Amino acid sequence: MPEVELTAGTIAYEDTGGPGPVVVLLHGLVHDATVWRKVVAGLRADHRVIAPTLPYGAHRTPMRPDVPLTPDSVNDLVAEFLDRLDLADVILVENDCGRARTVAAKHPGRLAGLVLTSCEAFDNYPPGVPGKLIALACKVPGGITVLARTLALRPLRRLPVGLGALTKRPVPDEILDGWLRPLLTDPAIRADFRRYNQGVRRTELLEAVDGLRKFDKPALVVWATEDRMMPRAHGRRLADVLPQGRLVEIEDSCTLIAEDQPEALCAILRDFIAETR
Repeated sequence: MPEVELTAGTIAYEDTGGPGPVVVLLHGLVHDATVWRKVVAGLRADHRVIAPTLPYGAHRTPMRPDVPLTPDSVNDLVAEFLDRLDLADVILVENDCGRARTVAAKHPGRLAGLVLTSCEAFDNYPPGVPGKLIALACKVPGGITVLARTLALRPLRRLPVGLGALTKRPVPDEILDGWLRPLLTDPAIRADFRRYNQGVRRTELLEAVDGLRKFDKPALVVWATEDRMMPRAHGRRLADVLPQGRLVEIEDSCTLIAEDQPEALCAILRDFIAETR
């Protein structure tokens, strides 16, 4: 897997290469680029698909401790990632976390379009019970280790207060093991995770709404109808905020649509990308 050295540290990413339209996929907390593996497989034949592993706890290389690591700084990291790879006319897709909308508002020149799929928005931040448990764990000494060890217990993985809240169907154990291993084994990764979560500003995503109103390019909001973390009404609200926004809902799915309904998501992305050409 290639890597790029950015101001905050080293970022690993998957890049299918090829001359097709560029699609950049952003994941959420305690996931890595493998959360998009089925979407990458579905698009790679005729798209250049790039999926970075962001410093959200499942990254393997710690960030520089002398550089701020917060949700705001990750917005800058994503923009720097696009610049360093010299990516233009990008379709930027995000799931679970809410960084892409700020990147789109501040750096619209890099983007051809924006896709928001079941993600934190407005005042739902941190989202749901799992998000609030993560925030609590980052405030308590040893809390992140306890959280990671609890999530790593296979009999508990489908509980709705943990990773089980994100999907209707179990994520393969080998994928979940990969997501959790850095938090379980590397104190520096746990320190990164704590720094990021302690930097959360509750008003950040409300402030981002003003930026979305100025993003006058093709935009698509894709929402899971059975999402347990992200209110269904937020999908409609986000689509209404975006000048060229529209909403598509996907049945039989929770937050991680790329896990629950990858074929449907690929079809929707293909149609949207074709419309932006």
